[in-house]
Amino acid sequence: MSQSTETPKQSDRQQSDRQQSDRQQSEPRPVRRDVSDLFSGGRLVAIPRKAARREQLLVHLAQTLFPADRTYTEPEVNEALRTVHEDCSALRRYLITSGLLTRTRDGRSYRRSTTTL
Repeated sequence: MSQSTETPKQSDRQQSDRQQSDRQQSEPRPVRRDVSDLFSGGRLVAIPRKAARREQLLVHLAQTLFPADRTYTEPEVNEALRTVHEDCSALRRYLITSGLLTRTRDGRSYRRSTTTL
């Protein structure tokens, strides 16, 4: 007869974790569009690590900081992004790689993409 090294509490906790995991897999995830929880006092607390959440943030930033009907210089883009977070270069790169902002080959001008929003 083998003795289990699990305590009853550990066994109950593992079973509860498995049940919760099963529920999460069977229930559809709600679509989250609101990014207000990423901000405190009008400033972005942190750039999300998860790509889907970061994409939601980037769409929000592109729509709120960059009207589609004008061209921006890099300093203007940086200034707008600094109003929400100090790492404007990371945000700018994310906006470019996601296709939400486009830039000319020489890097002198930026525009908000109207096809991806």
